[in-house]
Amino acid sequence: MVEVGGRRLRVTNLDKVLYPETGTTKGEVIAYYTRVAPRMLPLLADRPVTRKRWVEGVGTSDAPGEAFFAKQLERGAPEWVRRLPIEHSGGAKEYPIVDDLPTLVWMAQVASIELHVPQWRFGPDGERRNPDRLVLDLDPGPGADLALCAHVARLAREILGDIGLDPVPVTSGSKGIHLYARLDGKQTSDQASAIARELARAIETDHPDIATGTMSKSVRGGKVFIDWSQNNGSKTTISPYSLRGRLQPTAAAPRTWDELDDPELRHLSFDEVAARVEEGLDPFADFMPSSADTALASYRAKRDAAKTPEPVPERTSVSAAGALPRFVIQEHHASRLHFDLRIEHDGVLVSWAVPKGVPESPARNRLAVMTEPHPLEYLTFHGEIPRGEYGAGTMTIWDTGTVELEKWRDDEVIGTFTGAGPLGRARLALIRTEGSGEKSSWLLHRMKDQQQSHPAPARRAPAPADPRAADAAAEPTAVTDDDTATTDGAMRPMLAESGTPGLARALRDPWSEIKWDGIRALGTWRDGRLRLHARSGTDITARYPELTADGAPHFAAGEAIVDGEIIALDSSGRPSFGRLQRRMHLTKAREIEREVVRTPIAYHLFDLLRLDGHDLTGMPLRDRRTLLETLGESADRPVVVPPVFDDLDAAMETSRALELEGVVVKASGSRYRPGIRSGDWLKIKHTRTQEVAIAGIRPGRGNRAGTFGSLLLGVPDADGTLRYVGRVGSGFDDRMLRDLLARLEPLRTDENPLEGVPAPDARDALWVLPELVGEVEFSEWTSDGSLRHPRWRGLRPDKSVADIVVE
Repeated sequence: MVEVGGRRLRVTNLDKVLYPETGTTKGEVIAYYTRVAPRMLPLLADRPVTRKRWVEGVGTSDAPGEAFFAKQLERGAPEWVRRLPIEHSGGAKEYPIVDDLPTLVWMAQVASIELHVPQWRFGPDGERRNPDRLVLDLDPGPGADLALCAHVARLAREILGDIGLDPVPVTSGSKGIHLYARLDGKQTSDQASAIARELARAIETDHPDIATGTMSKSVRGGKVFIDWSQNNGSKTTISPYSLRGRLQPTAAAPRTWDELDDPELRHLSFDEVAARVEEGLDPFADFMPSSADTALASYRAKRDAAKTPEPVPERTSVSAAGALPRFVIQEHHASRLHFDLRIEHDGVLVSWAVPKGVPESPARNRLAVMTEPHPLEYLTFHGEIPRGEYGAGTMTIWDTGTVELEKWRDDEVIGTFTGAGPLGRARLALIRTEGSGEKSSWLLHRMKDQQQSHPAPARRAPAPADPRAADAAAEPTAVTDDDTATTDGAMRPMLAESGTPGLARALRDPWSEIKWDGIRALGTWRDGRLRLHARSGTDITARYPELTADGAPHFAAGEAIVDGEIIALDSSGRPSFGRLQRRMHLTKAREIEREVVRTPIAYHLFDLLRLDGHDLTGMPLRDRRTLLETLGESADRPVVVPPVFDDLDAAMETSRALELEGVVVKASGSRYRPGIRSGDWLKIKHTRTQEVAIAGIRPGRGNRAGTFGSLLLGVPDADGTLRYVGRVGSGFDDRMLRDLLARLEPLRTDENPLEGVPAPDARDALWVLPELVGEVEFSEWTSDGSLRHPRWRGLRPDKSVADIVVE
């Protein structure tokens, strides 16, 4: 495992030879792409990449290696590899977008030796833009050579110069030369192809003895074929700086026109190309727009300098060398009041709209939506944007200052902001949660200032020899306190916030635990017996006699309170929430006894709250864990203390292999906060799930006649109003349908308990009191606040409607 550009990446077989003639290894290929990345990535950015892979190497002249083209991104690709779909006759294919070093290194790791791209890029909304360059592929036929290609290139340069296009030559690393000319984006791919075709015809007409634009191979002998067709929107060309899958490791190398005059002109090896990059030789430098100019294209397209007082500079400003990046937060009274957070980066202001402003404390997170980058001149802009113009309304500066950046990635930004106004000094994290580029969704989190935090002790510090020594560091928890205990005195469990891998890695000294896909249970061990309480405080002791009756596991302690998850196991020993449904509702002894055999369970422990009369909630998690492992050694199955993971990626892979929900990442120095949902614990899921209140039934038809077709669902707002979030009709088996209907019939009511139900969904609905809580999995939230593609997972009797939070 290596870290590249803030990403963890597994690399293998670095000494595997990919070019037998030269002995060039995969490790050297990865090193090459890393060396040329500063010049290559701007040329690849936002373009779909078709790869040519030689998994076993390029082979030899006597035994060539097998190669294949790959368009669709592999299933095993890292989740952080950006991808966008392109429609094909057989359906959409997701293509990788190589716009950062980790992705480029991953390409080399899987032996994607050649990277081919079209002449167009994706726009911020995933739309296909017009081409930003024109290409001519000068391919020598039999009897022609590279010198003749250079001669034809000079002829093409003269014609292109007459129409205002100044081309850059690239020796392809294979046989011929590519010519690239910059376009302004106003021409379509078809129009660019027409220009290239006419140029090829003109050269063929004037020089029929050395050049042809005809596709037929039979007429290419002794001539250079001018391939104009690669401007077609469906065609690709080897990217400049890409390696070639030839017998020797050559690369597509941008060249100067002086070099093309050299009679000894040849293709360059990858070491030579990398050395040129490191020496600063870049023939594309004047050809390519600066990254800032490219980034501001969307901003300029949305504004007319003659109609808005906003700055619309023709050329980008230059950041002061060595100075701290600047930021501005603007209060924007547009169609809706919101705040705009802008941070200086790579010559522009990367910008987010934050509807509710910067959170006041670490306990709150705020939605942030990325907008188009703005010019640096916007740091001081305030004024009235006229009606009818983009972003019309009043703009004022709320705060401005500098940022000490700790991390800047395409999905995570962390820094300490020092402002002159109401923000003051704040350590903020922006974590991308959905989408990419403009309109992507982010989470804005105010972090605890590291300078104000005490250093965490080393992980897994030894427990005190006597647990009673913990009293010196622990604050007693009153089990009858309303915030920490239920009405019958059972302690309330600590809860996790929803998070992302980026936010989890920002925790201090974190570890990861598997999220076991069961129900939460606090266990109280006293007088040789274990009592179990669900998260709601309900006593569920009788439902799990294998944990609580005679012959149940024994703890080597006089008294203890443990926290854990009860899970059901399927025939292969994997946790199954569906199977747990068979047991979690049972109350009759005979039914429970039968299911003990049919549906075995386990109690997975992850925390220890009290031990022999001593409150441990104030101790660091790492110390509680040490005591828990000692306690767990005294208990037999089905009580289990599962291992923790230092590596988040490994935990996620294990969870995915077990087909579970995800993981919970915890700050190892955190205290236990009963009844509190804390950012010290973050749950990260493979698929999104949401707890919902059942508020209505739509009658079933066909094979569901007599049960129901779907359930109408709600989620409470901050003020307790139950808001409609859609309906679910899949994920039920016959037993679930019958059982749910029996539970819902007594709750029938004539009153609609939901706000915002569309008329078609309400037309034949049968309303019920929203007392039952269930869980669904879904793909995403829609723009109108509904669940997209929900699927039923099961009832959550351990939850109440008041417990529901938006995930």
